[in-house]
Amino acid sequence: MKTPLARRAGRALAVLALVGASATATQLIPAAAATPALQSIVPVPVSVTPAAGVSFPLVSTTKIVTEAGSAPAKQVGDYLAGVLRPSTGYALPVSDAPAAVPADSIALLLSGAPASVGAQGYQLVSTASSVTLRASTTDGLFAGVQTLRQMLPGSVESPSAQPGPWSVPGATIVDYPRFGYRGAMLDVARHFHPVSTVKRYLDQLAQYKINNLHLHLADDQGWRIQIDSWPRLTTYGGSTQVGGGTGGYYTKAQYTEIVNYAASRHITIIPEIDMPGHVNAALASYAELNCNGVAPALRTDTAVGYSSLCISKDITYTFVADVLRELAALTPGQYIHIGGDEASSTSAADYLTFVNKVLPLVAATGKSVVGWHDIAKATLPASASPQFWGTTTSDAGVSAAVSRGSKVILSPANKAYLDMKYNSSTPIGLSWAGYIEVQDAYGWNPGAYLSGVGESAVRGVESPLWAETVVTPSDIDYLAFPRLAAHAELGWSPWSTHDWTAFRTRLGAQAPRWVAQSINFYRSSQVAWDTGGTTQPGTCADPAWSASQVYTGGNVVSHNGHKWTAKWWTQGEEPGTTGQWGVWTDNGAC
Repeated sequence: MKTPLARRAGRALAVLALVGASATATQLIPAAAATPALQSIVPVPVSVTPAAGVSFPLVSTTKIVTEAGSAPAKQVGDYLAGVLRPSTGYALPVSDAPAAVPADSIALLLSGAPASVGAQGYQLVSTASSVTLRASTTDGLFAGVQTLRQMLPGSVESPSAQPGPWSVPGATIVDYPRFGYRGAMLDVARHFHPVSTVKRYLDQLAQYKINNLHLHLADDQGWRIQIDSWPRLTTYGGSTQVGGGTGGYYTKAQYTEIVNYAASRHITIIPEIDMPGHVNAALASYAELNCNGVAPALRTDTAVGYSSLCISKDITYTFVADVLRELAALTPGQYIHIGGDEASSTSAADYLTFVNKVLPLVAATGKSVVGWHDIAKATLPASASPQFWGTTTSDAGVSAAVSRGSKVILSPANKAYLDMKYNSSTPIGLSWAGYIEVQDAYGWNPGAYLSGVGESAVRGVESPLWAETVVTPSDIDYLAFPRLAAHAELGWSPWSTHDWTAFRTRLGAQAPRWVAQSINFYRSSQVAWDTGGTTQPGTCADPAWSASQVYTGGNVVSHNGHKWTAKWWTQGEEPGTTGQWGVWTDNGAC
């Protein structure tokens, strides 16, 4: 009989055979030299035509002019000025555009764009004398502004004055999204995140042309949105969180503040109340929602699948209708998310009964339904959008919903879940759907991922970030970046541009931008990160790690610019990347 050590040896030797094959994905990639601006834009535009030898200098006299008489266009101009003023120190006044674009200006205009850019795209032309953004809507202007930001050095994102110089390369860019829906999800139920953290995340999403933020507002561990007709949902149900912290919730005024801030970033808020499962916080708050009339205790663990609303009680649907009505009144966007996943304590028949009763309750609010793809077990209206979160590439319910006209949001857990660890050494995150390195996050095609779901049936891509282990804004940064940028490109850029080698160069060029924004991103060894003129960590004095070497606890090696200590016996398990059992301790940069 093999001992545990022998079994590990067998596994390590098997892994050793794979290490060479995966070397390009896991080897240390040298620090990148500064990437030319037109080759560093994420998501990559549809078309970029450089103007050789031409650049637009952003200087102290530069002004921003916007479509005359358009308050929304002026708001985009004010936003751009707000981004550029702190780092440049320039006044950048914003005013109505005259009939002809003036010299030394950045113009944001709502006329003259090619028809191909549609409702969300733009045309950007930069010359020696001006930069002119044209779009048919302010959504398009706002998207073009994000591209313009990336045509400037990363230090332009700094909150304090930087030396410059500031130069925009000459080019003509025509750009528009592959999918109209590009989303992210933030779970504020498992760990509560205050308004300031949500706003910070909205700022980060906006610069990668993400236009929807799905807020997971209620779960077993906490209820996070004020409902006047059921006040104990927040005062009691919102009083804790995973691990037993104090929790919290958004007042209606705070939720409206989030909605309005998101709108200023051209992002729509989609609220989720998960049901009929994931409802322990509600059941603990109101005994009458339980079939036995007894309220359970609040829960602060991370178990799932144990709670259910009482399907047979009329008060359940009064409760759901009240919550949906109050939430819809606060939410100007088209959609309300009803969850529907992991309802293991609800029988199959009861689940269908519940969904069929809730669908018209959502319709009565004037909103359309989004739900995790489990809801496709019911017969959905064409206006409903199942959100696929599975780890397979087929689902009969989703295919049936598509055949009736529904469009699908794709969030496969083994590709799109931002809370999955990068590898076994990642300090936070989960791993039930597997590890997701940057190349894994980028390496799938949403338009051909699910059988029976062609590109025309895909609404878009969403990147969920569940918060069981996510406590601080820095935690959000670490799990979201750089993978969020990979998903943003999948949602925006045409599939014909999809190329891992080119993407990782453009992604590496984001590093100075993220450093200037104090984003705590994961420095994947798969990417050559632009150090912004600084040097990489020095060469370690310790011997380099070797896949063929047998290591025992205490041995220190150098690998990928860091020192590593073997926690216990290992062979073939690469420090910080492929190690299955977390056998290495990262001692930091050399």
